[in-house]
Amino acid sequence: MKDRLFFDFSVNKETNSISIQREFAAALALVWDAWTQPEIIDKWWAPEGYECKTKSMEFKEGGLRLYLMRGPDDEAHWGINTYEKIQLHKGFSGKDCFTDENAVVIEEYPNSDYKITFIDKGNKTLIKHHTTYPSLEQLEASISYGFEEGMTMALEGLDRVLK
Repeated sequence: MKDRLFFDFSVNKETNSISIQREFAAALALVWDAWTQPEIIDKWWAPEGYECKTKSMEFKEGGLRLYLMRGPDDEAHWGINTYEKIQLHKGFSGKDCFTDENAVVIEEYPNSDYKITFIDKGNKTLIKHHTTYPSLEQLEASISYGFEEGMTMALEGLDRVLK
């Protein structure tokens, strides 16, 4: 019998938040690297049919990652992840925003705060990804844009990279 990996996706409209818990069949250090090194992130941080390319990244407190996701019809979607707090192999947090190619935030799109926690389970690693939006409207907009489907596909891509 194949060992199933834990996955949970939940939306809380009272707190305008989304929580994802996802287990990976890999050691903590490998999963950490996959989230913190641009050459690895670019291999999985996009839903199927999309390509991700990091333009710049400074994984340090106060740093950010500016990236492009190019869709199947050649449409370009820019975004940033800021890094506000980092605890090596434990987690990091910051903001996730839609931007233009110069990292200017596009306020018309949902922007959020995120916190990712890494839990060592021996030969597995559990990540807890918590995203909070400033309003219910932004949460619902993110869901309507396919947040759940996109994250599910991206995390499945991470599974493939970790193998």
